[in-house]
Amino acid sequence: MTTTYGTIPTAGPPNLEYISRAKQRIKAGLGTRRPWKAMLNFRSLKVPGGGAAEALSRVAVNVSYFRMNYAMVVLLILFLSLLWHPISLIVFLLLMAAWLFLYFLRDEPLVLLGHLVDDRLVLVAMAILTVALLLLTDATVNILVAVAVAVVVVVAHAAFRRTEDLFLGEEEEAAAAALVGAA
Repeated sequence: MTTTYGTIPTAGPPNLEYISRAKQRIKAGLGTRRPWKAMLNFRSLKVPGGGAAEALSRVAVNVSYFRMNYAMVVLLILFLSLLWHPISLIVFLLLMAAWLFLYFLRDEPLVLLGHLVDDRLVLVAMAILTVALLLLTDATVNILVAVAVAVVVVVAHAAFRRTEDLFLGEEEEAAAAALVGAA
């Protein structure tokens, strides 16, 4: 009969390993967003010279390129609008956990019933679910105003942010071309 008295365990407690792994996933997940410095570069802001067509083209490219950053901006505006509505804030925090798990911190693509789910579909579904569930919490005016303000902020930034200095990958180019073609 051997005893383990006096030996030092080599593996840490499972809770610490879980926390360490979660911290690594948060850092890696937030690393997939575009740099805020590139998004907020004031030298890249310019009124579109080609009118509405150029503005729509810029919106399509910038929304595709800065998709995760814009999602964070919208969620921050929504969060700030709910500070004085505790029930809505609790629902929002629960939804934020779902956002983190399903959109911001995923390592691999989402597979549902054997089918690969596109990132844009997850973004749209989570946005609709967030707004729908928050509207059930009696903060309707705050939520609608916050969503309207967020849309104005995102569209205004996307329209005024020049796209010449962005390096688009194949996925962003295809998404932007689809958005421009649909407009």
